[in-house]
Formats: sequence, C-alpha cells, structure tokens
Amino acid sequence: MIKGINHSMIELNETGNEYYERAILIIKPEYASLQRALLEREARKMLRNMDAPAVIKNRKRKLLPVLTGVICCFLGMLLGLCCRVC
Repeated sequence: MIKGINHSMIELNETGNEYYERAILIIKPEYASLQRALLEREARKMLRNMDAPAVIKNRKRKLLPVLTGVICCFLGMLLGLCCRVC
C-alpha cells in the first residue's frame, strides 16, 4: 500500500498476458512527463512478454515425469500379463 506518496501510475485492465488480468505500474519521476500513450504501449509490451509465474512452470515440469512413470508401469504390467499367458 502506498501511503502519503504522490506518484504517476498506469493501470492496465487488459494486459495481453494470459496469466495477469490487471497491472498497476508506478512511473519513475523522471519519466512522468512522457506521453501517456507511449508509457501505456511500453507497459503492455512488457506485460505481454512476461512469462508464467514460477508456480505454474513447476507444476508443468512435474506432470510430464509422473505421466511417463504411470505409462511405463502400465506397459510393464501389460507385458507381464502377456508373458504369463504365453
């Protein structure tokens, strides 16, 4: 929470990023005099290029090895049953 400080801010309701719905950016005082459209365009570009949060990345990385292990176990059981029948 910013209390008692007067800063220029940009609030973007449509970020163009699938992970972030809204962003509030505080502009450095030396750039506060730039055109608002330029600052908003650069802010949107930065947000579009932001990557997924670390929690989501880690979840994706853990799913593939687990899925691979389950498939290998299933194939091993199937192979064991086939050898038993023969």
